[in-house]
Amino acid sequence: MTAGLIASAPASPASAGPAGRGGRRRRPSPAWRLLPVVPAIVLLLIFLAGPVVWSFYGSFTNASLTGTNAQNPAWIGFDNYLRLFSDPVFPLSLWLTVVFVVASAIIGQNFLGLGIALLMNRANSAVVGVVGTCVVAAWVLPEIVAAFVAYAYFSQDGTLNQILAALGMTGPNWLYSFPMLAIVLANVWRGTAFSMMVYRAALGDVPIEITEAAMIDGAGGAKRLFLITIPMIKSSITTNLMLITLQTLSVFTLVWVMTAGGPGNQSTILPVMAFQEAFRFSDIGYGTAIATVMLLIGAAFSIIYIRALRPSKG
Repeated sequence: MTAGLIASAPASPASAGPAGRGGRRRRPSPAWRLLPVVPAIVLLLIFLAGPVVWSFYGSFTNASLTGTNAQNPAWIGFDNYLRLFSDPVFPLSLWLTVVFVVASAIIGQNFLGLGIALLMNRANSAVVGVVGTCVVAAWVLPEIVAAFVAYAYFSQDGTLNQILAALGMTGPNWLYSFPMLAIVLANVWRGTAFSMMVYRAALGDVPIEITEAAMIDGAGGAKRLFLITIPMIKSSITTNLMLITLQTLSVFTLVWVMTAGGPGNQSTILPVMAFQEAFRFSDIGYGTAIATVMLLIGAAFSIIYIRALRPSKG
């Protein structure tokens, strides 16, 4: 009998389905509510989508800074992209870009930033203030200033070799003998602060009760880190990796000031190669083709990271 009463009872408003509470359907939002975001959309189309579309179109032309091609560039199809595969500098530049991104961003900035954040969580306020100021100082410097500081540090008569000389050792010309190592270390020095701040914020959201419970169960520091902390900040790790990867892909000033892509082409990453082809050799079409390849690489990294951010099903 009770079952029959329940079956015959009228449906509650909460179970009324898509009609909503009281059987009323939700009215669609009026279009005028979108008006506040229209200026932002227009600015994005002008200053972001516009240059991207122009760059993509320009990569299929023979546009140049000088000569007849500067005024009347012609459509040449995939010639610029076919030229990339026959250019001996391009595969080297592509490889150096991968090395630069992996070594300085994915490994250097990411792990060093996480390590500093973990140490600062255990340190007292005085140590946190000193370390935080030292790390963030490099990040807040204008890029051109940071680039000259790094050049002065790694140059033949620079700070690093002066320190080695005081210790009785003779240092090499780092920018000539080890150009990629120098720019990787310089980019790690400049960009680690961003990862540190992201991870400090993420670690602050890890419930202390869970960590204390793991300590009571006998879990050591390494187990707590890999079994509790890292899984709980996984989304922050993925977001940080995506941002620092895209930032590192676009680094130009630091490399240009320190080595200008040299010696030879031993530190010519893709942004430097694109700049040289477009503005040193006046071949805008070929330079924009290289820039388009960079855009596609950045898009590929973004897709990978965004898929990693999606919650797993099941």
